[in-house]
Amino acid sequence: MSGVGSLILVGPGGRVGSMALGERDRAVIDVERTWWLDGRTKAEVVRARLALSMSRYNELLAHLVAGSEAEDYDPLVVRRVRRAKDRRRWALPGTGPLGGRRHR
Repeated sequence: MSGVGSLILVGPGGRVGSMALGERDRAVIDVERTWWLDGRTKAEVVRARLALSMSRYNELLAHLVAGSEAEDYDPLVVRRVRRAKDRRRWALPGTGPLGGRRHR
């Protein structure tokens, strides 16, 4: 059972529930959805809107798309980021899908 002020949400049956996205988490996903509409580079938009470096932004984004809360917030963006990550991983020598064939 969670105590007062605990960050762990305990649901029915003692199961640990997922936490809702915070304001910064939603802002990261929003930037990923719309950065190109700004007319600047992605790095400029990230620094202006979030005051983050690109490496920190990419860390946060990778962490967010690994969970289900971000997919509930914006499934299209999360799936697009996951697909891009998979394509980058498959582009490395010896890391393609099983059987050595690439699916298109």
